Amino acid sequence: MASSYRITRRQALAGALAAVLPVAGCTDSDSDSGGKITLQFQSLAWQAESVTANKQLVKEWNAAHPDVQVTYIQGSWDSVHDQLLTSFEGGEAPDVIHDASDDLADFAYGGYLADLGTLLPARLKADIPAGSWETTTFGKGVYGVPFLQEPRVIIANAKWLKESGVRIPTPAKPWSWEEFRTVTGQLSGGGKFGVAWPLKEPVSVTLNLGLSAGGQLFHRGEDGKVTVRFADGDAVVPGTVQAQINTDHSSPTTTLGSGGSDTLPGFFGGKYAMVPLGFSYRQQIVQQAPKGFEWTVLPAPAGRDGLAQGVSPQTLSVSQDCPHKKEAMAFIDFMLQPRNMVRLAKGDWMLPTGTEALKDPALHAEKDGWATGTALAGALRPAPAQSVRGYPEWKDKVATPAYQEYYSGAIDTAELEKRLVRDGNRVLARYQR
Repeated sequence: MASSYRITRRQALAGALAAVLPVAGCTDSDSDSGGKITLQFQSLAWQAESVTANKQLVKEWNAAHPDVQVTYIQGSWDSVHDQLLTSFEGGEAPDVIHDASDDLADFAYGGYLADLGTLLPARLKADIPAGSWETTTFGKGVYGVPFLQEPRVIIANAKWLKESGVRIPTPAKPWSWEEFRTVTGQLSGGGKFGVAWPLKEPVSVTLNLGLSAGGQLFHRGEDGKVTVRFADGDAVVPGTVQAQINTDHSSPTTTLGSGGSDTLPGFFGGKYAMVPLGFSYRQQIVQQAPKGFEWTVLPAPAGRDGLAQGVSPQTLSVSQDCPHKKEAMAFIDFMLQPRNMVRLAKGDWMLPTGTEALKDPALHAEKDGWATGTALAGALRPAPAQSVRGYPEWKDKVATPAYQEYYSGAIDTAELEKRLVRDGNRVLARYQR
């Protein structure tokens, strides 16, 4: 699954980060004559609160571990895949690597990441649910620790919804996809729209939300090979969105090429009643919303499989070339102690994967929609394409243009299916010979 951290608003804002400098990996020379070990931690934190939390945790670790010091390196979501590939091949990879689970497959299969299976502390392994571990398991190895996850929610104009008289959904009683389409039609008119879909990167949005309707798209056979099949469940979400745009006209065509951040001015200006966004966008809304603007967080619509949706958690991994893997894992374990995982989650406005961290009262507050997001944690599943080799090429060359044309009304469902399946399987087959 294309990482939600490398697309939408993060990609748009990545330019605000400092350029990523080449980093030297952990080598035997990183132990000085006194036996001190130096590890390099490349973080992709970008929000001020998140950067502060990460740097503070590094500082606390260093104060408590004089013989194992950690150097903080700033990376960028926008360029992390290519930057890591270059550093791996050049023997200069950082020791502790922050990334997203859907970016790990090629690195894991390529031998660039350490298998953490025998290194994981029992506490950490037990604290994170099995479903989250699935996102970082490739073959028989575990190549990352999933620690933050981001459900998709609906950010809504609370005053507009209240005045309209529509039923307000809750995690216990969400809208169905059919009801969601009806509601957006009721909220539209007079040049205003019930919903704005920012679909500059349509694939992850479609596939992750599609799990609620039973969509899976990728299917692994007994031989271990993955093929694309387009079933009824795979058509529910794209069919709803396409109808809202082209049939009901309850969603504008102008946001089809937009990222999430691009829709916020129109949302604040009363042009759209709702915008489906990643959970962490709440931070931008808190910072940017006009004084007195009333907004609320609603769960995404539910389907046959309830509120299920796919996620690609943020991860911490260890480079295979690092000779101090136990020390690197000890640092990761420190970073992901429940109290620290909460700090990281709050800093990034996301949800922690850890069950203990999720119990923290701050993550159950009604303010800023924390309670709604936390209520969705149990419904989060590994993104459909999590371990599919060749997915990046399938997404870029096949799925993205196909979905873009479908949502614009240029092709119908039959043509969408043909492209995703026929052209998609040709791409995947090259990676599974």
